[in-house]
Amino acid sequence: MQIVTITENQKLKAAKKLKKMFGHVNLKDRDLICPIRDVMALASDKWSILIILYLGYYPVLRFNQLKKKVYGISNKVLSERLKQLEGDGYLKRTMYPEVPIRVEYELTDFGHSYLQKLIDLTEWAEQHKDAVINNRHSYGAVESGANL
Repeated sequence: MQIVTITENQKLKAAKKLKKMFGHVNLKDRDLICPIRDVMALASDKWSILIILYLGYYPVLRFNQLKKKVYGISNKVLSERLKQLEGDGYLKRTMYPEVPIRVEYELTDFGHSYLQKLIDLTEWAEQHKDAVINNRHSYGAVESGANL
């Protein structure tokens, strides 16, 4: 009887899922993969992730509130990301006919389903951040030729 470790089991499960995703794709038909790349590019850029996480924590935020929470983002980039996230269905924009106009953003049900995956990934990153930092230091030492 062969003993399979948890890591080996995870690798086998991942391989099966990847084969299901890409096994049918002929390399000549790479355009079939583009929608995956397009969805993942927006949904996984650092600004979009932070916007979604903050809208998950604060159910409704206005533009300037989001700007303060997502430290370092410019007005232009925030505006672009909000439009893209709204267009893809992750969030809803509500405009109120007041003076000045009030605009609020909140996650859609679709956005909340993605938020659950982001939380899983964020928890994983939190659990493994020390390993990543140690790996970076080790890699830097190897790259610079230092002896460990």
